Amino acid sequence: MATPLSADAFVRALRDEGVALREHADWRTHNRNHKGPWGPVHGVMLHHTAGTDSLRLCRDGTAALPGPLCVGLVTKDGTVHLVGYGRTNHAGAGSTAVLAAVRAERTPLPAPGPDAVDGNSCFYGFEIENLGTGRDPYPPAQLAAVERLSAALCRAHGWSAASVVGHREWTRRKIDPSFSMPGMRTRVEARLGLRPVPYEPFPGAAYFVPGRRGALVTAVGERLVAEGCGRYAVGPGPVWGEADVRSYAAWQRKLGYTGAAADGVPGRASWDRLRVPRTS
Repeated sequence: MATPLSADAFVRALRDEGVALREHADWRTHNRNHKGPWGPVHGVMLHHTAGTDSLRLCRDGTAALPGPLCVGLVTKDGTVHLVGYGRTNHAGAGSTAVLAAVRAERTPLPAPGPDAVDGNSCFYGFEIENLGTGRDPYPPAQLAAVERLSAALCRAHGWSAASVVGHREWTRRKIDPSFSMPGMRTRVEARLGLRPVPYEPFPGAAYFVPGRRGALVTAVGERLVAEGCGRYAVGPGPVWGEADVRSYAAWQRKLGYTGAAADGVPGRASWDRLRVPRTS
């Protein structure tokens, strides 16, 4: 646990990590602190907006959910727009067990349980501009900004990457963000200098048969979603199926493969370029 950084220290930490910032009017005092405490803080929570042109929404909120809805919005170009500071309406209620794991810096996180803890009081919240449909890519600059801002706050508080969580990991009510949180934590950990980023070795094309189940299947799907190649109505999930084949075929076409070469079956060359983070 930690006392939240002052606004000046917060900005300094992000700039020192190389985060591109845009400060919007009165962000330093725009918050929901009159509704309850902010702090102690235990980590960074990531979200996607499920929309476009979300700056005004993130700052002002709605009649039902007043703003600010986050501390900062990460746009596609990798800029972090600061819209509030303090308690914000981003997390809502979530799992006691997950909070305990974050406080202990323990991964993998448990499945979220009943919504029993006020997350608005104990996390820095960031929204990431993305539709969350699996068809909207996260550009490299945007993911790099998420990595940098997360590492900046972990570094400032002495946290490990285990203090970075996704909204969907906090509560069963949510599905955001639509990229791999284990993968993002791996990136943050590497930035913090703890170890190089490890990627899954190619398991061979024969691994990807219909019905194959495992964490690796989910990780592949999450990377395909992050690359804007997801073709999932629901998911991705742990069982290799037709939606995974369609999604991988979209990735192959993105790389320039055509015809039978874009058949949705992973090959070594396309696999190596996908860079699936280790699942264990």
